[in-house]
Amino acid sequence: MHSGRRRRRLVVDETTTYVWSVRHRHSVSGPCQEVLSLTREGMRTRVLLLFRGGEGRFVPDGFLPSGCVAVGDASLNLHEPGVVRGFIDEAARRGLLDRPAELNGWDLFAAVAAARSADD
Repeated sequence: MHSGRRRRRLVVDETTTYVWSVRHRHSVSGPCQEVLSLTREGMRTRVLLLFRGGEGRFVPDGFLPSGCVAVGDASLNLHEPGVVRGFIDEAARRGLLDRPAELNGWDLFAAVAAARSADD
């Protein structure tokens, strides 16, 4: 069994590699959330994509597998390198990876899910 906090490497191209991890956060004041952490190797810029459960948005809370985030019939597993690559590509396209930030991952979800379903 692997640790949900294990840091993994994803090579994007000859000069760009990201270190990424997925974890689950509990909150006493709100719903649980999944957190995808992205750090470009050689830089100190860390971007956190936050997926907070609620309002038709689902995160693992006993019903979904670890790392799974879902809206309606669309679901993505944040432990899959292809899914992480989709979030990196979409965030880069929007210029969101240039500075440290905590971002709402749901804002990228539809674009990544659509790209993944088009690849299938």
